[in-house]
Amino acid sequence: MDRAFERRLAALVNANAPTLLHGGRRGVEKESLRVTPDGHIATSLHPRALGSALTNEHITTDYSEALLELVTPTFTTNWELLQYLCDLHQFVYRHMGDELLWATSMPCVVDGDASIPIAQYGPSNVGRLKTIYREGLGLRYGRVMQAISGVHFNYSFPQKLWEAWAAVRESHDTGQDFVSACYFDLLRNYRRHGWIVLYLFGVSPTVCKSFLRARGESLPEFGRGTAWEPNATSLRMSDLGYRNRSQSGVEISVNSLSEYVRDLSRAIGTPHPEYERLGVKVDGHYRQLNANLLQIENEYYAFIRPKRVARSGERPTKALLRGGVEYVEVRALDVSAFDPVGVNQHKLRFLEAFLALCLMRESAPLDAAEHSALDANHVTVARRGREPGLVLQREGRALDMRAWGLEILDQMQGICELLDGNDAQKPYSASLAVQRAKFDDVALTPSARLIKEMRETEESFSELALRTSAVHKKYFLDLYAPNEARLAQFAGEAAESLRDADALERAPREDFDAYLAAYLA
Repeated sequence: MDRAFERRLAALVNANAPTLLHGGRRGVEKESLRVTPDGHIATSLHPRALGSALTNEHITTDYSEALLELVTPTFTTNWELLQYLCDLHQFVYRHMGDELLWATSMPCVVDGDASIPIAQYGPSNVGRLKTIYREGLGLRYGRVMQAISGVHFNYSFPQKLWEAWAAVRESHDTGQDFVSACYFDLLRNYRRHGWIVLYLFGVSPTVCKSFLRARGESLPEFGRGTAWEPNATSLRMSDLGYRNRSQSGVEISVNSLSEYVRDLSRAIGTPHPEYERLGVKVDGHYRQLNANLLQIENEYYAFIRPKRVARSGERPTKALLRGGVEYVEVRALDVSAFDPVGVNQHKLRFLEAFLALCLMRESAPLDAAEHSALDANHVTVARRGREPGLVLQREGRALDMRAWGLEILDQMQGICELLDGNDAQKPYSASLAVQRAKFDDVALTPSARLIKEMRETEESFSELALRTSAVHKKYFLDLYAPNEARLAQFAGEAAESLRDADALERAPREDFDAYLAAYLA
């Protein structure tokens, strides 16, 4: 039992400040592959009607030219966020012709690396840097892994919380250093308890066999064209997907902001023999940005990241050093085939309350041994999370996963009540109850529901995903009373982004070698 957490939560309640957790800012980045009507990755260019992927801040691309990324602004309510995300989908579908947005995280039919076009951002220096970085990712890890999509949840606590939280923590410092240290408390606790997100929301237990062939991997056969792990929750978040073995030697501390920046900077500055053999600039053509462990900060994959909005041309670590942590980015969410926009209210409410729990719990520094054990817990839940009697490691001891999960949910109850406030519907408590039911009945987990549907329809993974993608497309195109004013706003932003990109490409620019050296310095 975390007595410190109980005291802290009680202190917040007794401070007569029931609304201190209200008004946190949240946003979503949702990735989706554009695919052809027969379920292959689209080879067409990013639709011009969606604007420039380089300069449109709400509709862009991730690794591939076909991997669309929809980015919401930040809002103080989940309803506003989801409405905006829905409007984005409506706008996109008006300009995609017969193409579809793939409804799951794991990719569709993959015909090897060559079938995945790398995103193009034009001839400007910043555009070239973004494309070369992606070329390097493809060389290092293969393009197929980069075609996996996900949902990122960005969240910052309301500013009004910090003064009260400093009093609870008996800290005289209420400035940015205190805020950053608190966010790192959260990061460590998310590392400890974040496996629960994979169990509750993971929805990638199966994969198209073409993905495995392209990756040189194997899994048990589920059925026609489909492989699986029988009790998996999120193959995307396992060592088969983003938890790539190639980065196993890159350890980044989350014990403090200074250690985090130190370790990331060291990885970006440390040559890697295998990457040196690939070459950086070969016959006048860049194959990667450099031959170091990480080309840039974004290459390091983590379940959750500390973030600050960077200025133009500013690297993430320098932004953090300049202004401290502004928000966190949760990256462990699969795209949900059960939700047309890939995410839903219950999930967002749970994450908000869970992040508050991670902030408030006691958070000792992480050492290498605990770091390794936590990584093992995440992989175990990703690949075996629905296995009866599954055991995880906590503080060097074995613990039943279900018992641990229910303990976490019990601790979240008081936080959910704070977030509910005077709302008679008690939405956060209701969302918590939905998650509790998944521990009482594993069949309610999204991963189990997906398996059940595949068995009932006798569809392969790709067939189910393709059918669902078509259903989602029809949903958005038929949605009654679209917000025409907002759709017109998106069209205006797209047109403006094309003008901005054109101006950037026409502007005088320094030699790219010098630009890259200055950026990496």
